[in-house]
Amino acid sequence: MPDEEKKQSFPPQHQEKHPGRREEMLPKPKTDDPDYRPSGKLKGKMALITGGDSGIGRAVAILFAKEGADVTIVYLEEHEDARSTSAEVEKHGRLCLTIPGDIGDESFCRDAVQKGAERFGRLDILVNNAAVQYIHESLEGIGSEEWDRTFRTNIYGMFYMTKAALKYMGSGGSIINTTSVVAYQGHPLLIDYGATKGAIVGFTRSLSLNLAPKGIRVNGVAPGPIWTPLIPSSFDEEQVRTFGLNTPMGRAGEPVDVAPCYLFLASEDSSYMSGQVLHPNGGRIVNG
Repeated sequence: MPDEEKKQSFPPQHQEKHPGRREEMLPKPKTDDPDYRPSGKLKGKMALITGGDSGIGRAVAILFAKEGADVTIVYLEEHEDARSTSAEVEKHGRLCLTIPGDIGDESFCRDAVQKGAERFGRLDILVNNAAVQYIHESLEGIGSEEWDRTFRTNIYGMFYMTKAALKYMGSGGSIINTTSVVAYQGHPLLIDYGATKGAIVGFTRSLSLNLAPKGIRVNGVAPGPIWTPLIPSSFDEEQVRTFGLNTPMGRAGEPVDVAPCYLFLASEDSSYMSGQVLHPNGGRIVNG
């Protein structure tokens, strides 16, 4: 049997609806570590997480709840995934507010942030995590509407959410932006996605300098190949089957592998860090 067959990571599968549904994945992404021992690092905090219904966002919401935070989850329309994540958050004794809508709409972002801040009386942590990606063999295959949609979700939405959040966020606040390993090493099939993720790195670094005098830290996380609903809704069955096998560790990551980076950046453990990007990517060296 070829080595690749021995290391096969996931059964071939594809979802037609983008950005994908957790409930349709096989196996479902691992978003919780049952052996994790919390220590109250986010006790009394309130976090808002975009794309918090599934994948990395879900894992972050669960971990934040374990550490004492109430959570607002913003998501597009994956209602069943959002209900499931909300139940997991509440299982750990925390409150969870779910808000569906399109972060590419500035008025929605303002309303979502206001609802979360008013519901919990504060806003301490903003995780800008929602994103879309579309596969194309060439630049010519990317339509202007799709290019705009990718930017509107991945970077405009981040701008809208952050701008709205700053009204409620004071000294000690933490903003965490999800970029990608693709921002550093590129990807031949993800040109528009890679461009947005590069923009996020620049946004993170510049905003960190702007907000440092106010005591608000801004950092990023650049995951490598992580098993989330975005993968089977973007790639074809063969690409899914071999997803993540080309990393130095020989496997794709799980959301639960990435969530501790967000906890670190949200907590006082990283109190002397801003403008930085963490790289949970299976061992790739990207010097970023």
